[in-house]
Amino acid sequence: MKSPFKAYDVRGQIPDQINVPFAYRFGQAVASLRSPSAVVVGHDMRQDSPAFAEALAQGLLDSGVDVLPVGQCGTEEVYFHTARSGADAGLMVTASHNPESYNGFKMVLKDATAATRENSLDAIEALVLSDSPIEKVPGFASRGALKPTLERTPYIDRLLQQVAGSQLRPMKIVCHAGNGCAGPVIDLIEKHLPFEFIKIDHQPDPTLPNGIPNPLLPEKRVRASQAVVEHGADLGIAWDGDFDRCFLYDHHGRFIEGYYLVGLIAQTVLGANPGATILYDPRLTWNTIDMVTAAGGVAKPCPTGHAFFKRMMREENAVYGGEMSAHHYFRDFSYCDSGMLAWLAVVAELSSSGASLAQLVEQRIAKFPCSGEINFTVADAKVAQERVAEHFLPANPRVEAIDGLSMAFDDWRFNLRASNTEPLLRLNVETRGNARLLAKQVAEISELIDAA
Repeated sequence: MKSPFKAYDVRGQIPDQINVPFAYRFGQAVASLRSPSAVVVGHDMRQDSPAFAEALAQGLLDSGVDVLPVGQCGTEEVYFHTARSGADAGLMVTASHNPESYNGFKMVLKDATAATRENSLDAIEALVLSDSPIEKVPGFASRGALKPTLERTPYIDRLLQQVAGSQLRPMKIVCHAGNGCAGPVIDLIEKHLPFEFIKIDHQPDPTLPNGIPNPLLPEKRVRASQAVVEHGADLGIAWDGDFDRCFLYDHHGRFIEGYYLVGLIAQTVLGANPGATILYDPRLTWNTIDMVTAAGGVAKPCPTGHAFFKRMMREENAVYGGEMSAHHYFRDFSYCDSGMLAWLAVVAELSSSGASLAQLVEQRIAKFPCSGEINFTVADAKVAQERVAEHFLPANPRVEAIDGLSMAFDDWRFNLRASNTEPLLRLNVETRGNARLLAKQVAEISELIDAA
């Protein structure tokens, strides 16, 4: 069986890679290798997720570990409760944006610090996939205790703190939860905010009647975009299933690339934290660096992926970090990513500036146009990267190797990297205010990749 352990989480197909016995053994392995006293366990809305969460919990309980259940929730709620409760680890059952036939686990350690290959996942993988028996406690009295389901109120209070003191102006906002887990959270904060929420595909639905909620796919953006226009909304928000990522639409129904939101949120956060450090991913960089520098902050690159960001956020004491894939990390959220705090930060900025989202991002798009992420299915990612590198090296670009291959020229740059979670090669291109050059370079690199 191919291992479902990825670079910084676990994802695999049901039932061959991920199933109830696997989940039970995973819980046992966490107990055996980490020796926790208590572990937080939550799950998303997928059909198998409650059963897998129950199996994880049972493996922990049978190993003498207390379990703090969250129930159906977003990934960030597991992060929040792990840090708040003092638990030794947190486990979230979710496959995020993967197809319906997938599921998996995300894991954090004490204080919601990142679980990495080095500090836990390698050892857990080796034990889970081995034939070695994992010892259980000797009897009922030694088992762990299943604690009452954790209350959601402290988490909701934390979200509302993000806009405390802000003079929020009334807005009409389309919310597209995609039948994922975000809807119930919106319902709970709605009464505290001066917004009219237009809710589509709002209720969590394990049958996923509209497919996997993944607004990174253009075909998944249509419903939210149309709803913004039809209702004359000020903006639209969409989330993936476990809502650790959020995506925004302006009042024209135009999808806003996550890249431009990183700079916008960074600028907003720096207003309250002058001179602070901001982390960004190396795929698209110029707009973020420009905005952070103008706001008096320090911009530093970080390899793509939540484990890398969580670790470097702590190392640098960064106040905020953003990935163009719509993960947004906040120092005062245990350095973790939140798909709720991100849009709340944006509406606070819209309220204070009096501008529309379109007005705030249009000048940035014009100054640094980008391709958005373009995915290629290739036989050998390394060969394709080498072909592209060899083609452009004679032009003497600045080569960056923080994450994949990045080459920067005077008026344009690109990043080409293999996905950590899918069999894809991902391309991002940006220029300094030259849309025609952008189209030319995207076409040229695409041709090189296809020929590899």
